[in-house]
Amino acid sequence: MAAMRLPGRAVKFAVPRQHMFAYVGHRASTRSRIRLAAGLDGRVSALVHEAWVHSARAKEFAEQAAVSSRMMYTADHRRTDHHVVPLDVPPPFWMRAPGEAPGMFAGEVAMDELAERLGMDPIDLRVRNEPADDPESGKPWSSRRLVDCLRLGADRFGWDRRPAPAAHRDGRWLVGYGVASSTYPHMVNPGNEAAISHRSGRFSVRIAATDIGTGAWTALTLIAADALGVAADRIDLQIGDSVLPKATVAGGSSGTSSWGSAIVSAARRFRERYGENPPEAAEVTATTEQNPDTERFRISSFGAHFVEAHVDADTGEIRIPRMLGVFSIGRVINPRTVRSQLIGGMTFGISMALHEESVRDPRFGHVVTQDLAEYHIPVHADIADVDAVWLDDADEHATPMGSRGAGEIGIVGSAAAVVNAVHDATGVRVRDLPVRLDDLLYGLPDR
Repeated sequence: MAAMRLPGRAVKFAVPRQHMFAYVGHRASTRSRIRLAAGLDGRVSALVHEAWVHSARAKEFAEQAAVSSRMMYTADHRRTDHHVVPLDVPPPFWMRAPGEAPGMFAGEVAMDELAERLGMDPIDLRVRNEPADDPESGKPWSSRRLVDCLRLGADRFGWDRRPAPAAHRDGRWLVGYGVASSTYPHMVNPGNEAAISHRSGRFSVRIAATDIGTGAWTALTLIAADALGVAADRIDLQIGDSVLPKATVAGGSSGTSSWGSAIVSAARRFRERYGENPPEAAEVTATTEQNPDTERFRISSFGAHFVEAHVDADTGEIRIPRMLGVFSIGRVINPRTVRSQLIGGMTFGISMALHEESVRDPRFGHVVTQDLAEYHIPVHADIADVDAVWLDDADEHATPMGSRGAGEIGIVGSAAAVVNAVHDATGVRVRDLPVRLDDLLYGLPDR
Protein backbone atom coordinates (compact mmCIF):
# COMPACT_ATOMS: atom_id res chain seq x y z
CA MET A 1 0.00 0.00 0.00
CA ALA A 2 2.84 2.38 0.81
CA ALA A 3 4.45 1.72 -2.59
CA MET A 4 1.13 2.49 -4.29
CA ARG A 5 0.81 5.76 -2.36
CA LEU A 6 4.41 6.75 -3.08
CA PRO A 7 4.98 5.98 -6.77
CA GLY A 8 8.61 5.98 -7.78
CA ARG A 9 9.83 5.83 -4.18
CA ALA A 10 11.60 2.90 -2.55
CA VAL A 11 9.69 1.52 0.45
CA LYS A 12 11.16 -0.51 3.27
CA PHE A 13 8.76 -2.29 5.61
CA ALA A 14 10.42 -2.97 8.96
CA VAL A 15 8.77 -5.60 11.12
CA PRO A 16 9.50 -5.94 14.85
CA ARG A 17 10.01 -9.52 15.92
CA GLN A 18 6.80 -9.56 17.96
CA HIS A 19 4.77 -8.64 14.86
CA MET A 20 6.28 -11.48 12.83
CA PHE A 21 4.35 -13.97 14.93
CA ALA A 22 1.11 -12.21 14.02
CA TYR A 23 1.02 -11.55 10.30
CA VAL A 24 4.15 -12.69 8.45
CA GLY A 25 2.91 -16.28 8.26
CA HIS A 26 3.54 -19.51 10.13
CA ARG A 27 3.58 -23.24 9.54
CA ALA A 28 0.08 -24.61 9.94
CA SER A 29 -0.46 -27.03 12.79
CA THR A 30 -0.85 -30.49 11.30
CA ARG A 31 -2.38 -33.72 12.54
CA SER A 32 -1.85 -36.95 10.63
CA ARG A 33 -3.52 -40.32 10.97
CA ILE A 34 -1.61 -43.09 9.25
CA ARG A 35 -2.63 -46.73 8.84
CA LEU A 36 -0.23 -49.32 7.43
CA ALA A 37 -0.90 -52.95 6.55
CA ALA A 38 2.03 -55.27 5.92
CA GLY A 39 2.78 -58.97 5.80
CA LEU A 40 5.30 -60.64 8.06
CA ASP A 41 7.85 -60.20 5.27
CA GLY A 42 7.56 -56.42 5.74
CA ARG A 43 5.98 -55.63 2.39
CA VAL A 44 3.39 -52.88 2.77
CA SER A 45 0.12 -53.81 1.11
CA ALA A 46 -2.03 -50.84 2.16
CA LEU A 47 -1.39 -47.28 3.28
CA VAL A 48 -3.77 -44.55 4.42
CA HIS A 49 -2.60 -41.04 5.31
CA GLU A 50 -5.24 -38.57 6.48
CA ALA A 51 -4.03 -35.06 7.29
CA TRP A 52 -5.82 -32.24 9.10
CA VAL A 53 -4.32 -28.76 8.86
CA HIS A 54 -5.56 -25.42 10.04
CA SER A 55 -6.06 -22.46 7.75
CA ALA A 56 -7.58 -19.00 8.22
CA ARG A 57 -10.98 -17.63 7.43
CA ALA A 58 -9.35 -14.59 5.84
CA LYS A 59 -7.35 -16.62 3.31
CA GLU A 60 -7.11 -20.33 2.65
CA PHE A 61 -3.77 -22.09 2.81
CA ALA A 62 -3.56 -25.89 2.59
CA GLU A 63 -0.46 -27.62 3.94
CA GLN A 64 -0.02 -30.60 1.59
CA ALA A 65 1.07 -32.94 4.35
CA ALA A 66 0.07 -36.28 2.81
CA VAL A 67 1.55 -35.87 -0.66
CA SER A 68 4.80 -37.71 0.10
CA SER A 69 2.86 -40.79 1.20
CA ARG A 70 1.57 -41.15 -2.36
CA MET A 71 5.00 -41.99 -3.75
CA MET A 72 7.44 -42.85 -1.00
CA TYR A 73 6.98 -46.62 -0.70
CA THR A 74 5.22 -49.47 -2.45
CA ALA A 75 1.64 -50.29 -1.49
CA ASP A 76 -0.95 -52.02 -3.65
CA HIS A 77 -3.69 -50.00 -1.99
CA ARG A 78 -3.34 -46.43 -0.76
CA ARG A 79 -5.45 -43.40 0.05
CA THR A 80 -4.54 -39.88 1.09
CA ASP A 81 -6.92 -37.21 2.37
CA HIS A 82 -6.41 -33.56 3.29
CA HIS A 83 -8.84 -31.74 5.57
CA VAL A 84 -8.46 -27.96 5.92
CA VAL A 85 -9.92 -26.44 9.08
CA PRO A 86 -10.58 -22.66 8.90
CA LEU A 87 -9.84 -20.82 12.14
CA ASP A 88 -9.90 -17.21 13.30
CA VAL A 89 -6.10 -16.85 13.10
CA PRO A 90 -3.75 -15.11 10.68
CA PRO A 91 -3.16 -17.12 7.51
CA PRO A 92 -0.48 -19.82 7.58
CA PHE A 93 2.12 -19.66 4.85
CA TRP A 94 5.12 -21.46 3.38
CA MET A 95 7.68 -22.52 5.93
CA ARG A 96 10.69 -24.50 4.82
CA ALA A 97 9.61 -27.69 3.03
CA PRO A 98 5.87 -26.97 3.28
CA GLY A 99 3.79 -30.14 3.44
CA GLU A 100 6.71 -32.54 3.18
CA ALA A 101 8.28 -31.61 6.55
CA PRO A 102 5.25 -32.33 8.79
CA GLY A 103 3.89 -35.08 6.54
CA MET A 104 7.14 -37.03 6.39
CA PHE A 105 7.53 -36.71 10.16
CA ALA A 106 4.33 -38.70 10.54
CA GLY A 107 5.13 -41.13 7.73
CA GLU A 108 8.66 -41.93 8.86
CA VAL A 109 7.70 -42.38 12.51
CA ALA A 110 4.94 -44.73 11.34
CA MET A 111 7.47 -46.75 9.33
CA ASP A 112 9.66 -47.00 12.41
CA GLU A 113 6.70 -48.25 14.44
CA LEU A 114 5.93 -50.81 11.75
CA ALA A 115 9.53 -52.05 11.78
CA GLU A 116 9.31 -52.44 15.56
CA ARG A 117 6.07 -54.42 15.35
CA LEU A 118 7.55 -56.71 12.71
CA GLY A 119 10.85 -57.11 14.53
CA MET A 120 12.71 -55.80 11.46
CA ASP A 121 15.58 -53.41 11.06
CA PRO A 122 14.01 -50.07 9.97
CA ILE A 123 16.48 -49.74 7.09
CA ASP A 124 15.62 -53.22 5.80
CA LEU A 125 11.92 -52.34 5.93
CA ARG A 126 12.45 -49.26 3.78
CA VAL A 127 14.62 -51.12 1.29
CA ARG A 128 12.04 -53.89 1.01
CA ASN A 129 9.39 -51.34 0.05
CA GLU A 130 11.43 -49.48 -2.54
CA PRO A 131 9.22 -48.86 -5.63
CA ALA A 132 10.64 -49.51 -9.10
CA ASP A 133 8.52 -46.71 -10.59
CA ASP A 134 6.57 -43.80 -9.14
CA PRO A 135 3.53 -45.34 -7.40
CA GLU A 136 1.47 -42.18 -7.90
CA SER A 137 1.93 -41.55 -11.63
CA GLY A 138 3.44 -44.81 -12.90
CA LYS A 139 6.25 -42.83 -14.52
CA PRO A 140 9.86 -44.01 -14.27
CA TRP A 141 12.14 -42.19 -11.85
CA SER A 142 14.65 -39.84 -13.40
CA SER A 143 16.95 -40.95 -10.61
CA ARG A 144 15.96 -42.40 -7.26
CA ARG A 145 18.87 -43.63 -5.18
CA LEU A 146 17.25 -43.76 -1.77
CA VAL A 147 18.54 -47.27 -1.14
CA ASP A 148 22.08 -46.08 -1.89
CA CYS A 149 21.59 -43.20 0.56
CA LEU A 150 20.38 -45.59 3.26
CA ARG A 151 23.21 -48.06 2.76
CA LEU A 152 25.98 -45.49 2.48
CA GLY A 153 24.64 -43.68 5.53
CA ALA A 154 24.38 -46.89 7.54
CA ASP A 155 28.00 -47.71 6.72
CA ARG A 156 29.34 -44.26 7.55
CA PHE A 157 27.21 -43.90 10.68
CA GLY A 158 28.04 -47.32 12.08
CA TRP A 159 24.46 -48.61 12.03
CA ASP A 160 25.72 -52.16 12.47
CA ARG A 161 26.84 -51.13 15.96
CA ARG A 162 23.32 -49.98 16.82
CA PRO A 163 22.56 -51.14 20.40
CA ALA A 164 19.44 -53.01 21.38
CA PRO A 165 16.49 -50.63 21.90
CA ALA A 166 16.26 -49.09 25.38
CA ALA A 167 19.20 -51.21 26.53
CA HIS A 168 22.39 -49.17 26.08
CA ARG A 169 23.84 -46.62 28.49
CA ASP A 170 26.84 -44.36 28.50
CA GLY A 171 27.09 -43.33 32.13
CA ARG A 172 23.96 -41.39 32.97
CA TRP A 173 22.86 -41.25 29.32
CA LEU A 174 20.52 -43.66 27.54
CA VAL A 175 21.75 -44.07 23.93
CA GLY A 176 19.69 -44.75 20.81
CA TYR A 177 19.98 -44.62 17.02
CA GLY A 178 17.29 -43.43 14.62
CA VAL A 179 16.83 -43.33 10.86
CA ALA A 180 14.34 -41.71 8.50
CA SER A 181 14.03 -41.21 4.76
CA SER A 182 13.64 -37.87 3.03
CA THR A 183 12.23 -36.59 -0.25
CA TYR A 184 11.43 -33.29 -1.88
CA PRO A 185 9.97 -32.63 -5.36
CA HIS A 186 12.03 -31.11 -8.16
CA MET A 187 10.68 -27.73 -9.22
CA VAL A 188 11.62 -25.55 -12.18
CA ASN A 189 9.47 -22.45 -12.59
CA PRO A 190 8.70 -21.23 -16.13
CA GLY A 191 9.09 -17.64 -17.29
CA ASN A 192 12.75 -16.98 -16.46
CA GLU A 193 14.93 -14.93 -18.80
CA ALA A 194 18.65 -14.32 -18.91
CA ALA A 195 20.78 -11.95 -20.98
CA ILE A 196 24.45 -12.43 -21.86
CA SER A 197 26.72 -9.84 -23.47
CA HIS A 198 30.44 -9.79 -24.30
CA ARG A 199 32.84 -6.91 -23.99
CA SER A 200 36.64 -6.82 -23.77
CA GLY A 201 36.89 -10.55 -23.16
CA ARG A 202 34.40 -10.55 -20.28
CA PHE A 203 30.83 -11.82 -20.15
CA SER A 204 28.00 -9.97 -18.46
CA VAL A 205 25.24 -12.33 -17.28
CA ARG A 206 22.03 -10.65 -16.16
CA ILE A 207 18.90 -12.11 -14.53
CA ALA A 208 16.61 -10.72 -11.82
CA ALA A 209 17.32 -13.59 -9.43
CA THR A 210 17.58 -13.05 -5.69
CA ASP A 211 20.26 -14.34 -3.33
CA ILE A 212 18.58 -14.72 0.07
CA GLY A 213 21.75 -16.09 1.59
CA THR A 214 21.74 -19.42 -0.24
CA GLY A 215 24.76 -18.78 -2.47
CA ALA A 216 23.02 -17.81 -5.73
CA TRP A 217 25.81 -15.40 -6.62
CA THR A 218 28.36 -18.21 -6.63
CA ALA A 219 26.19 -20.95 -8.12
CA LEU A 220 24.94 -18.86 -11.05
CA THR A 221 28.44 -17.61 -11.80
CA LEU A 222 29.68 -21.20 -11.95
CA ILE A 223 26.74 -22.27 -14.14
CA ALA A 224 27.36 -19.40 -16.57
CA ALA A 225 31.08 -20.12 -16.76
CA ASP A 226 30.47 -23.82 -17.42
CA ALA A 227 27.83 -23.14 -20.08
CA LEU A 228 30.00 -20.57 -21.87
CA GLY A 229 33.16 -22.63 -21.55
CA VAL A 230 35.17 -19.87 -19.87
CA ALA A 231 36.81 -19.34 -16.48
CA ALA A 232 34.54 -18.11 -13.68
CA ASP A 233 36.62 -14.96 -13.21
CA ARG A 234 35.51 -13.81 -16.68
CA ILE A 235 31.84 -13.73 -15.61
CA ASP A 236 30.25 -10.51 -14.35
CA LEU A 237 26.96 -11.61 -12.78
CA GLN A 238 24.17 -9.11 -12.19
CA ILE A 239 21.17 -10.19 -10.09
CA GLY A 240 18.84 -8.69 -7.51
CA ASP A 241 17.31 -5.84 -9.52
CA SER A 242 13.87 -5.75 -11.12
CA VAL A 243 15.22 -3.92 -14.20
CA LEU A 244 17.07 -7.09 -15.18
CA PRO A 245 15.49 -9.89 -17.27
CA LYS A 246 12.67 -11.39 -15.27
CA ALA A 247 13.15 -14.25 -12.83
CA THR A 248 10.84 -16.24 -10.59
CA VAL A 249 10.74 -16.54 -6.82
CA ALA A 250 13.53 -17.80 -4.59
CA GLY A 251 11.61 -20.63 -2.97
CA GLY A 252 10.55 -24.23 -3.22
CA SER A 253 14.16 -25.29 -3.81
CA SER A 254 13.60 -23.97 -7.33
CA GLY A 255 15.98 -21.02 -7.56
CA THR A 256 19.15 -22.56 -8.94
CA SER A 257 17.21 -24.94 -11.20
CA SER A 258 15.00 -22.19 -12.65
CA TRP A 259 17.54 -19.39 -13.01
CA GLY A 260 20.37 -21.70 -14.00
CA SER A 261 18.28 -23.25 -16.77
CA ALA A 262 17.61 -19.78 -18.20
CA ILE A 263 21.31 -18.93 -18.08
CA VAL A 264 22.20 -22.18 -19.87
CA SER A 265 19.57 -21.45 -22.54
CA ALA A 266 21.07 -17.99 -23.08
CA ALA A 267 24.61 -19.37 -23.15
CA ARG A 268 23.69 -21.99 -25.75
CA ARG A 269 22.08 -19.37 -27.97
CA PHE A 270 25.08 -17.09 -27.48
CA ARG A 271 27.56 -19.79 -28.56
CA GLU A 272 25.39 -20.90 -31.46
CA ARG A 273 25.22 -17.34 -32.75
CA TYR A 274 28.76 -16.12 -32.07
CA GLY A 275 30.92 -19.24 -31.66
CA GLU A 276 34.13 -19.41 -29.62
CA ASN A 277 35.32 -15.87 -30.45
CA PRO A 278 32.36 -13.51 -29.97
CA PRO A 279 32.67 -9.99 -31.35
CA GLU A 280 32.62 -6.92 -29.19
CA ALA A 281 29.14 -6.02 -27.86
CA ALA A 282 27.70 -9.42 -28.81
CA GLU A 283 24.47 -10.00 -26.85
CA VAL A 284 21.57 -12.43 -26.58
CA THR A 285 18.50 -12.84 -24.38
CA ALA A 286 16.77 -16.19 -23.90
CA THR A 287 14.05 -17.79 -21.82
CA THR A 288 14.20 -21.22 -20.22
CA GLU A 289 13.90 -23.96 -22.82
CA GLN A 290 11.06 -26.44 -22.46
CA ASN A 291 12.22 -29.69 -20.84
CA PRO A 292 10.04 -32.59 -22.07
CA ASP A 293 11.58 -34.94 -19.50
CA THR A 294 9.63 -33.26 -16.70
CA GLU A 295 6.50 -34.85 -18.22
CA ARG A 296 8.09 -38.22 -19.00
CA PHE A 297 9.79 -38.85 -15.65
CA ARG A 298 9.04 -38.42 -11.96
CA ILE A 299 11.83 -36.13 -10.76
CA SER A 300 12.47 -35.79 -7.03
CA SER A 301 15.36 -35.65 -4.61
CA PHE A 302 15.85 -38.25 -1.89
CA GLY A 303 17.92 -38.74 1.21
CA ALA A 304 18.36 -40.52 4.52
CA HIS A 305 18.95 -39.14 8.03
CA PHE A 306 20.82 -40.93 10.82
CA VAL A 307 20.70 -39.66 14.41
CA GLU A 308 22.31 -40.67 17.68
CA ALA A 309 20.28 -39.48 20.67
CA HIS A 310 21.33 -39.36 24.32
CA VAL A 311 18.63 -39.07 27.00
CA ASP A 312 19.44 -38.35 30.63
CA ALA A 313 18.20 -41.32 32.67
CA ASP A 314 17.16 -39.07 35.56
CA THR A 315 15.70 -35.96 33.92
CA GLY A 316 14.77 -36.93 30.36
CA GLU A 317 17.04 -34.21 28.95
CA ILE A 318 17.79 -34.92 25.27
CA ARG A 319 21.07 -34.35 23.49
CA ILE A 320 21.91 -35.03 19.82
CA PRO A 321 25.67 -35.58 19.70
CA ARG A 322 25.73 -36.92 16.15
CA MET A 323 23.66 -36.60 12.98
CA LEU A 324 24.39 -37.60 9.38
CA GLY A 325 22.45 -36.94 6.21
CA VAL A 326 23.10 -38.65 2.86
CA PHE A 327 21.32 -37.19 -0.17
CA SER A 328 20.67 -37.84 -3.85
CA ILE A 329 20.18 -34.33 -5.25
CA GLY A 330 21.66 -34.54 -8.73
CA ARG A 331 24.83 -32.72 -9.68
CA VAL A 332 26.11 -30.41 -6.96
CA ILE A 333 26.99 -26.99 -8.39
CA ASN A 334 28.84 -25.59 -5.38
CA PRO A 335 29.70 -28.14 -2.67
CA ARG A 336 30.35 -25.58 0.06
CA THR A 337 27.01 -23.78 -0.18
CA VAL A 338 25.07 -27.01 -0.76
CA ARG A 339 26.55 -28.58 2.36
CA SER A 340 25.62 -25.44 4.29
CA GLN A 341 22.05 -25.69 3.00
CA LEU A 342 21.77 -29.35 3.95
CA ILE A 343 23.14 -29.05 7.48
CA GLY A 344 21.00 -25.96 7.93
CA GLY A 345 17.92 -28.00 7.04
CA MET A 346 19.01 -30.79 9.39
CA THR A 347 19.39 -28.20 12.15
CA PHE A 348 15.82 -27.12 11.34
CA GLY A 349 14.81 -30.74 11.92
CA ILE A 350 16.45 -30.88 15.34
CA SER A 351 14.72 -27.61 16.17
CA MET A 352 11.36 -28.93 14.95
CA ALA A 353 11.76 -32.10 17.01
CA LEU A 354 13.02 -30.67 20.28
CA HIS A 355 12.51 -26.91 20.48
CA GLU A 356 10.07 -24.94 18.37
CA GLU A 357 6.47 -24.35 19.38
CA SER A 358 4.09 -21.42 19.14
CA VAL A 359 1.67 -21.13 22.06
CA ARG A 360 -1.62 -19.32 21.55
CA ASP A 361 -3.76 -17.56 24.09
CA PRO A 362 -6.95 -19.68 23.98
CA ARG A 363 -9.09 -16.59 24.65
CA PHE A 364 -7.97 -14.48 21.68
CA GLY A 365 -5.89 -16.72 19.43
CA HIS A 366 -2.80 -14.55 19.69
CA VAL A 367 0.65 -16.13 19.80
CA VAL A 368 2.12 -15.36 23.21
CA THR A 369 5.61 -16.79 22.58
CA GLN A 370 6.76 -13.68 20.74
CA ASP A 371 10.45 -13.55 21.53
CA LEU A 372 13.47 -15.82 21.46
CA ALA A 373 13.36 -16.31 25.21
CA GLU A 374 10.04 -18.16 24.97
CA TYR A 375 10.04 -19.36 21.35
CA HIS A 376 12.94 -21.77 21.58
CA ILE A 377 15.38 -22.46 18.76
CA PRO A 378 18.69 -24.33 18.98
CA VAL A 379 21.87 -22.59 20.00
CA HIS A 380 25.43 -23.75 19.38
CA ALA A 381 25.38 -25.99 22.45
CA ASP A 382 22.44 -27.91 20.95
CA ILE A 383 24.07 -28.64 17.59
CA ALA A 384 27.15 -30.85 17.76
CA ASP A 385 28.44 -33.15 15.01
CA VAL A 386 26.04 -32.57 12.09
CA ASP A 387 27.33 -33.66 8.70
CA ALA A 388 25.85 -33.97 5.21
CA VAL A 389 27.17 -35.81 2.17
CA TRP A 390 25.71 -36.59 -1.24
CA LEU A 391 25.97 -39.09 -4.04
CA ASP A 392 27.77 -38.35 -7.30
CA ASP A 393 24.53 -38.33 -9.24
CA ALA A 394 24.06 -35.94 -12.20
CA ASP A 395 20.41 -36.02 -13.31
CA GLU A 396 20.31 -35.00 -16.96
CA HIS A 397 16.51 -35.32 -16.99
CA ALA A 398 16.07 -32.65 -14.32
CA THR A 399 17.96 -29.60 -15.63
CA PRO A 400 20.60 -28.90 -18.26
CA MET A 401 23.06 -28.61 -15.36
CA GLY A 402 22.13 -32.09 -14.08
CA SER A 403 21.18 -30.58 -10.71
CA ARG A 404 18.08 -30.76 -8.54
CA GLY A 405 16.99 -28.59 -5.63
CA ALA A 406 18.87 -28.93 -2.34
CA GLY A 407 17.48 -26.15 -0.18
CA GLU A 408 14.68 -27.90 1.68
CA ILE A 409 15.30 -31.62 1.62
CA GLY A 410 17.58 -31.35 4.67
CA ILE A 411 14.65 -30.67 6.99
CA VAL A 412 12.34 -33.36 5.53
CA GLY A 413 12.48 -36.51 7.66
CA SER A 414 15.12 -35.14 10.04
CA ALA A 415 12.66 -34.57 12.90
CA ALA A 416 11.43 -38.16 12.50
CA ALA A 417 14.99 -39.47 12.73
CA VAL A 418 15.43 -37.57 16.02
CA VAL A 419 12.20 -38.94 17.48
CA ASN A 420 13.01 -42.46 16.30
CA ALA A 421 16.40 -42.22 18.00
CA VAL A 422 14.77 -41.01 21.23
CA HIS A 423 12.46 -44.03 21.11
CA ASP A 424 15.41 -46.31 20.48
CA ALA A 425 17.12 -44.88 23.57
CA THR A 426 14.14 -44.94 25.95
CA GLY A 427 11.45 -47.24 24.54
CA VAL A 428 9.05 -44.26 24.67
CA ARG A 429 7.25 -43.41 21.44
CA VAL A 430 6.44 -39.70 21.06
CA ARG A 431 4.10 -38.60 18.27
CA ASP A 432 3.71 -34.90 19.09
CA LEU A 433 6.32 -32.22 18.55
CA PRO A 434 8.29 -30.86 20.19
CA VAL A 435 9.34 -33.72 22.48
CA ARG A 436 9.18 -32.60 26.11
CA LEU A 437 10.96 -33.97 29.13
CA ASP A 438 7.70 -35.09 30.73
CA ASP A 439 6.86 -37.12 27.61
CA LEU A 440 9.75 -39.40 28.57
CA LEU A 441 9.59 -39.52 32.35
CA TYR A 442 7.34 -42.58 32.60
CA GLY A 443 9.76 -44.59 30.47
CA LEU A 444 12.96 -43.71 32.29
CA PRO A 445 14.64 -46.41 34.42
CA ASP A 446 13.36 -46.76 37.97
CA ARG A 447 15.74 -45.74 40.73
